[in-house]
Amino acid sequence: MTDLKILKERESQVHRNDLKAFHMGCDTKSAAGSVSQRACVFCGSRVVLYPVADALHLVHGPIGCAAYTWDIRGALSSGPQLHRLSFSTDLREEQVVFGGEKKLHQCLTDLIDRHAPSAAFVYATCIVGIIGDDVDAVCRTVTREKGIPVIPVHSEGFKGTKKDGYAAACKALFQLVGTGETKDISPVSINILGEFNIGGEAWMIEEYYQKMGVEVVSVLTGDSRVEKIKRSHGAALNVVQCSGAMLQLAEMMEEAYGIPYIRVSYFGLEDTAQALYDVAAHFSDHPEVTEATRALVKAEIGAVHPDLQAFKKVLKGKKAAIYVGGAFKAFSLIKALRYLGMTTVLVGSQTGNSQDYDLLKKMCDKDTIIVDDSNPLELSTYIMEKEADLFIGGVKERPIAFKMGIGFCDHNHERKTPLAGFKGMHNFATEVYTTVRSPVWQFAPRFGGH
Repeated sequence: MTDLKILKERESQVHRNDLKAFHMGCDTKSAAGSVSQRACVFCGSRVVLYPVADALHLVHGPIGCAAYTWDIRGALSSGPQLHRLSFSTDLREEQVVFGGEKKLHQCLTDLIDRHAPSAAFVYATCIVGIIGDDVDAVCRTVTREKGIPVIPVHSEGFKGTKKDGYAAACKALFQLVGTGETKDISPVSINILGEFNIGGEAWMIEEYYQKMGVEVVSVLTGDSRVEKIKRSHGAALNVVQCSGAMLQLAEMMEEAYGIPYIRVSYFGLEDTAQALYDVAAHFSDHPEVTEATRALVKAEIGAVHPDLQAFKKVLKGKKAAIYVGGAFKAFSLIKALRYLGMTTVLVGSQTGNSQDYDLLKKMCDKDTIIVDDSNPLELSTYIMEKEADLFIGGVKERPIAFKMGIGFCDHNHERKTPLAGFKGMHNFATEVYTTVRSPVWQFAPRFGGH
């Protein structure tokens, strides 16, 4: 291991693969002084719920919290644009001292009257948890007064990690599930959970299922509508894309409505094809679905394969570092990079669990650095040690890559380019190729001048 002095509290969360057996320390709060790349509970709830396009999203807290708005998810809508507006109760000192319930009630009624949303989500922030506002009571009152679901989201940032925000969002969504009509839903039907329509990805995936003959009842929550969420309990299968964010909702729906679920990934040729085949296998009593799936996969891979092989000739032997939110995304990235001839020398996630890291250990090459809830110092040190050519992460990782003088590929939720599905793999490969091959790096001091 490099001579980097890792914080003692983080020693169980940084490992070099295969030198010795290890158990990853994870599912813990960030260590003090680590400057974690993680976001807070509030952010976790926002990124899951924001794509519900016809709902009102009101942040109950200081105005600064409203910086977590639509653009941090980049979720596109085919209709309503209400989710793109950021609303806040803008709590000031007076409300902190005397309580903010009255202001919350006034904001909700004014906004509902002005925008006529199908539902409203109210996000409780840190200060609300401290002063003890009864957000639930206010929401119940406004629900009776306005006749729409007004749902509290208990996302006080200090309560835990971003993963706890995912749980708060799932609990909020579950209040809508089961309250709508399910007639006319096909027996060959699914919900897609954990797909947020970044750059229009949900539309691409829905098109695949349409060609397969599978009805998509609801996408949770990309380009979503409240009415579709309400009737989502009528689907025959839940397909969970971002397991870290939405697995809990799938489990709740299975317990309450008996809907089975499968975990999939729509990133990379291999995983996208497997996802479609797994759905077809669930409906094996409809052989026409399987036949249509085979034809679809064959046509889609045939369209992108020649370009990918050309990219592979240039990228073969290049090294990549990966740090993303959910470990499930890391699995797909490792496979996709391997398909392009690249090796992964550093990989980590913000919200992975023990099972995720056991699988990462099996997938990664010997000597690969595996980290949980990392920080900029660790990431930059291992990037230098491993001489990575590319860093794949999110908005908070981009400055690290550019300061190191290496290429960066945005695979987080702020991006505007679709990377899911077969076409998405082509977009990803193109971005990796052009980034690694860019002539700009000859003018940048590699690894920050080291």
